[in-house]
Amino acid sequence: MSEPVVSQEQEGRDHQQSPRAAEMWSLVDIGLLLRPSHWLKNVFVVMPIPFALGDGGVLDLYVLGIGLVAMCAANSAVYVFNDWVDASRDREHPVKRFRPVASKRVTETTAVMLSAGLAICAVTLAILSERGTVVSLIGSYVGLQILYCVRGKDLPLVDVFLLTSGFVIRVLLGCALVSALPSNWLLLCSSALAMFLALAKRRADIVGGLTTRHRPSLGGYSRMFLDQALSVSAGMTIIAYALYCMDGRGLLPGREFWSVPFVVFGVMEYLRLVYKTDLGDSPVDVLLSAPS
Repeated sequence: MSEPVVSQEQEGRDHQQSPRAAEMWSLVDIGLLLRPSHWLKNVFVVMPIPFALGDGGVLDLYVLGIGLVAMCAANSAVYVFNDWVDASRDREHPVKRFRPVASKRVTETTAVMLSAGLAICAVTLAILSERGTVVSLIGSYVGLQILYCVRGKDLPLVDVFLLTSGFVIRVLLGCALVSALPSNWLLLCSSALAMFLALAKRRADIVGGLTTRHRPSLGGYSRMFLDQALSVSAGMTIIAYALYCMDGRGLLPGREFWSVPFVVFGVMEYLRLVYKTDLGDSPVDVLLSAPS
């Protein structure tokens, strides 16, 4: 007689736990939408700071922290918005169809509200920094990346330049957070490196068999063109960085040049991984999945 009672109690527990389990999975899906691993790209914000400090910049950890969090919020706002825009395309993709919005685990309404909320949060944090340039850069980043999501990613070369702009804005933000003017060589170096990463992303799309149905801009590229463009942008990155170090400004004037060999190694190693593993869709994915 006791067995039915136990079964009913267990069944009751299951019913009580299922809403909690559903809530937990909803939070996991929201976390996937935000893509926190891609916040690593914000190393571009920090990259120019040592040089900028040697050129008269002023480091305020409070302002720097607010700026980094604002950029992370802006990044996530764009990623969520892009998943909402691409939901119908992603449902036909063998891998992307499992994304939270494409698989309908997160509703499109929730995605739009989350994206808008993150964008507002990013701009609000930028305002709290009390630096108009920071507000302008965060707003420009969100605006340009929305343009990329809506139309730019379907246009050859326009997609690469819009992706590049996102990294350059990060560098400019880093300079703005320490109240320093960016060096022309710094802008050239960051632009070349960003273009290198964007071209590697497009190459990975082609090698991975992504069709023009999922990425219309691929119709305007060939693998040969992308390989040559990668080599050119890699060379530009190394040369621009070397000239930047010779500019004589930084925390250790005249000594930054010793970092050039490490930059050359880093660029060449990334290029090797792109060609050997056919990765490149994301710098984060390449670095985290690099073979030993």
